[in-house]
Parts: sequence; structure tokens; C-alpha cells
Amino acid sequence: MTEPVLEVKKLCKSFGALVANKDVSFDLREGEIHALIGPNGAGKSTLIKQIAGGMTPDSGQVFFLGQDVTNVRTAQRARMGLARTFQVSALAMEYTVLQNVVLGALGARGDVFRFLKPALKDKELLGIAYEALERVGLEDSAAKITAEISHGQRRELEVAVALTLRPKAFLMDEPMAGLGTSSSKGLTRFLDNLRAQAPILLVEHDMDAVFSLADRISVLVYGELIITGTADEIRADREVRHAYLGEEEET
Repeated sequence: MTEPVLEVKKLCKSFGALVANKDVSFDLREGEIHALIGPNGAGKSTLIKQIAGGMTPDSGQVFFLGQDVTNVRTAQRARMGLARTFQVSALAMEYTVLQNVVLGALGARGDVFRFLKPALKDKELLGIAYEALERVGLEDSAAKITAEISHGQRRELEVAVALTLRPKAFLMDEPMAGLGTSSSKGLTRFLDNLRAQAPILLVEHDMDAVFSLADRISVLVYGELIITGTADEIRADREVRHAYLGEEEET
């Protein structure tokens, strides 16, 4: 078996008496979608922040591309190819679709203090931006103001911005949030194809999407990982059905 792209080993994080994560271990492998699910308050957001670099664990380690990145800052992890999309969009809504992707390319190149207007004349940056837009099917929307495109297209735009990092792995935090049934199905197909670009760690509450997409699913409950398995194994597990899936069925 090849070395995991991303590996989490015994991560622990507490806030006073509250244990957010306790000895959490799992990995993300090349070409797969690994879903992380759990009820609200299970510790998913805290875990993702530690993986992305926005929060330092109390103990445990995070490995990316075989390197220990536990104490590496978020921006450096991103430049290494760990790309993150957020539940709440981080896009600049007043900018055009193209401008958002050029901003991403600027950050990927480390030119965080460079002004956007001159950057829009940089042939290298424009080439990177248009390539990313073509990959997500938004090249015809490059001149549109981001606030005017659909919610689903904004999710695709977030991926285009992430693609400027030449990602080796994606961290996706509830990409289906706020989408209707039709848009969710479209994004599901999109993510299914995206795994060929880089593996995806997917945090998601849309169980139809999770069971459709995930090669493996890890279930987090009260900060602890109770099981990792295939969709069929997760569906059949009594503890999961009681702790999480049963709650979904009742709502």
C-alpha cells in the first residue's frame, strides 16, 4: 500500500474541561474521498482546523505528503498543496469570477501584498486562473460578478481558487450546505470527478452525498472516532445508527 497523502495520528484537543478531540487517527489515500461525519458538536470543525493548521493540537501529529506538519502554519500547508474550502464562502462577492481565482493564484505564488489590478495583466497568473476555471466549467462566467452567480457555481468557484494551489489534497467543509436537491446532485457529480485531481477529505451532513461519494467514512461522536469503514459497513453499524444516522432519520 502506498503512503497516505494525509495522516492524522492520535490528535487530542481540549478547551478546559471540554474534550473536543480524543486520540483521533485516520488517513486519506490517493484517489479517494474520505468522508468525516458526526452529529453537531462532535468535534469535526476543531479537527479540520488542526489538520489545516489553524489550531495546534494538545498532542498527536498531522502528516502531509509524508512530512510532519503538526507545527506548520496554514499558509505553508496550503503552499504544499493542502487546499481547503469552507462551509461559509470566503469568496470576494464584489469581484468577478476571474478576479477571485487570480487572487487565489497570487496567494499560491506568495504574492500576498501585490495589488490585484496589476496582477490581472500578469500572463502567468491569468493562465493559471483560466486553466482552473476551465477545469470546473466556469470559463464562460469569468467576467461575471461573483454575487450574481448561483450558489452551486460559487462552490465550483471555490474549488477553482483551490486548484491554483496545484493541490495534493482537498479539505472540504460542508460543500453541500445551502444547496437545493438539484444543485447538490450536480455538485456530487463534480466532486466525484474531482477526486482524480486530488483526494478529498469531506465533512458533510448530506448523507445522500456522503454515501454516494465516499470510499471510506469515519464517524466522530463526542470527539472520538468510533468507526471507519465503507458506506455499507457504516450503514450496518448499530452504534453509528444510534449515535448519528438514527438522529438524521428522526429530523
